[in-house]
Amino acid sequence: MSSGAASDELDRLRSAILDADQLVRALASGRRKGQPLPVVEGREVRRVEIRPVDLKAGRHLQVTSYDDTQAYIANHAPGEEAEAAVHALLAQPFANWHVDTTTHTHQARVTKKGAVLVHASARKEAVETSHGHDRDKGRLLREDDPALVALGISDAQGRVKPSRQAKYRQVEEFLRLLDSSLADGFAKGHLRSPTPEDPLRVVDLGCGNAYLTFAAHQLLTTPVSEGGRGLPVRMTGIDVRQQSADHNSAIAAKLGIEADFVVGSISDARLEKAPDVVLALHACDTATDDALARAVEWGAPLVLAAPCCHHDIAAQLRKAPPPPPYAALTRDGILRERLADTLTDALRAELLRGLGYRVDVVQFVESAHTPRNTLIRAVRVAAGRANGARSEYDDLVAAWGVHPRLGELLERS
Repeated sequence: MSSGAASDELDRLRSAILDADQLVRALASGRRKGQPLPVVEGREVRRVEIRPVDLKAGRHLQVTSYDDTQAYIANHAPGEEAEAAVHALLAQPFANWHVDTTTHTHQARVTKKGAVLVHASARKEAVETSHGHDRDKGRLLREDDPALVALGISDAQGRVKPSRQAKYRQVEEFLRLLDSSLADGFAKGHLRSPTPEDPLRVVDLGCGNAYLTFAAHQLLTTPVSEGGRGLPVRMTGIDVRQQSADHNSAIAAKLGIEADFVVGSISDARLEKAPDVVLALHACDTATDDALARAVEWGAPLVLAAPCCHHDIAAQLRKAPPPPPYAALTRDGILRERLADTLTDALRAELLRGLGYRVDVVQFVESAHTPRNTLIRAVRVAAGRANGARSEYDDLVAAWGVHPRLGELLERS
C-alpha cells in the first residue's frame, strides 16, 4: 500500500474519532512488529481508549491510556486540542484500532511497514452514544454493577466494600487484559466474529466462585454505548465442587445470565463445541498445566492463564543437581522457589509457542495486591509446530533435569 493510501485510511479513522456526535468509543492496542511501545504523554502504554464525555466545561474528548498497572485520563477540548491529541495517537506504533460509531464499526490493522488495512461495516441498527463522565479512574466495571453487588464485592449502595478492594482491583486488571486481547484478536482475525446464533464461547476452568466469569460476561455483553463490547456470549464455568456450581448458578439466575456451571475436573471436562476463549485463573500448581493442555486440545484461539503455586517443579529442583554454574540459584529455599516459578512459566510459554501460539507473560496485578501476579496470554496464530521453540524447551529441561507436567500431557495427546 502506498504512503498516500495509508494516509487516506488514517484520515478516515481520524474523522470517525473526532466526530464527537457519532463516536461511541475508539480503542488502540498492540504494537507493530519491531517497534517500541507506544508513548502517550511521556509514558509507555499498552492500550488507549477514546470516548466523548460531557463535562461542566462542555463536551470533551477523553483519552484513557493504560500501562501495565495504571490508567491515566486526559480530557481534550474540541477543535485544535482534540485534533492534536488524536493526530499524536495515530502517529504512535499501535498495531490495531477499533472504532465504534453510532452507525459503523471500523477495524484497522497497521503492518510493520506502515500499511493501514481498514475494514468498515455498517451496523444493522444505529446505537446511541453515552457521554456520561461516570467511568472515573478508567474503570471497566462500575462499582454499582449488579454482578459486583451479587458477588458481594460491592454493597447494596453500589460501593466496593473496604475488605474487597483487592478483589475489585484484580477483577479490573483482568478485564483490561481480556479487553485488549479480544480487540487484538478480532482486529487480526485470530478470533471469529460471534453471532446471536453462534455466540462467543468462553470457558473458565477451575472457576471457583466465578468472580472473573461474571465480570467477563458483564464486560463482553454490555452495549458498546455503555463502554462494553456488546457481544453475544455463552459462558461455561467448570469446577470440581458442587457447592461452587450451585452458588454460581444461583448468581446467574439472579442476574438473568445464561451460563453453564459444570461439576468436574479440568482434565475430564467435555464441551459440545470447542471454546473461543479459555480462562484459567489461579488454578493451583499443575491444574494450570491441565487447563493449558485442554486449551491446546480444543485449539482455543485465546488463552488467559494466571498460575497459582509452582510446587511440582520446585520439588523437582530440590532433587535434581543444578547445572553449573547455577548451584547458588537453588541453594537457598526462597531463591529456589522463585526460580521454580520462573522456570515453570518459561517452559509453559515455550511449549505453547512450539504449538503455534503467540505467547507473552505479563504482570496480572501489582505485587502489593497479591503475590500471584503473573498471567500467561496465548493467541493461536498458526497451526503446527515451531521447531525453534521446542528446541529451547528441550535444552532447558535437559539442563535442569525436570519433567514439566504440561510437557507430559501434550505428549499423551
